[in-house]
Amino acid sequence: MTRAINIYKSDKDFRKTALLCIFLGLFGAHRFYVGKTSTAIIQFALLGGLGIWTLIDLVKIISSNFEDEYGLPIQQIQNL
Repeated sequence: MTRAINIYKSDKDFRKTALLCIFLGLFGAHRFYVGKTSTAIIQFALLGGLGIWTLIDLVKIISSNFEDEYGLPIQQIQNL
């Protein structure tokens, strides 16, 4: 059985993105980090949708569904 490996993934670090979201998510720091500047500014102005938007982003990051500015997924590195 062979495994499919996604060679198209973001160069942004999964752990750093998750930690920025946990500790500075209300200010959109994780979105600034991955290059989503326009939505990061909106998230900063709205304080992360009072935490709701930040929580949604955190779930997306953990489930590897969060994308960088180029649409590439930020994935946790898995040992083969």
